[in-house]
Amino acid sequence: MSIESISLSGRKKVVSNKEMSFLERMYLLAIVKGMIITIKHLFTRKVTILYPEQVREMSPVYRGQHQLKRDELGRENCTACGLCALSCPAEAITMKAEERKPDEKHLYREEKYASIYEINMLRCIFCGLCEEACPKDAIYLTTSKLLVPSSYDREDFIFGKDKLVMPLDIAMKNAQLKNAK
Repeated sequence: MSIESISLSGRKKVVSNKEMSFLERMYLLAIVKGMIITIKHLFTRKVTILYPEQVREMSPVYRGQHQLKRDELGRENCTACGLCALSCPAEAITMKAEERKPDEKHLYREEKYASIYEINMLRCIFCGLCEEACPKDAIYLTTSKLLVPSSYDREDFIFGKDKLVMPLDIAMKNAQLKNAK
């Protein structure tokens, strides 16, 4: 088996360099085919919606903004293992791990925590692999429609823990809902 016959995708096509006929060189047939497609699109139903009155429903696999979870006591779930940063194909996540001090037991669950946790939203492709890789379910992509706000400065697109950590009141409500079930 030669190297030329191997195809990893199975979609390998042999290209021929045959001489084109006069009609093919005039591209008349290709232009007519293109016009037929264009005319067909004129008579199809439009997909445009009237936005303020009609709201398009979101996809069931929609992934919104990132958020770092807290537990029922308000402590961060992240243990700075770095699996989310390793699994990110865009390399958008950076973190720095530090040891927890004795007076910080009420802030962090484990001995190690992420002192710096940043996501570069310009690089992020919202694939959700960071969410899947996390063993502590510390990071997840919300279903909120709020995404990254527009700005002229690149620094505004680097989200630190100040923008990523779940607010304490929401964490407490989640704990109450979990205990009620």
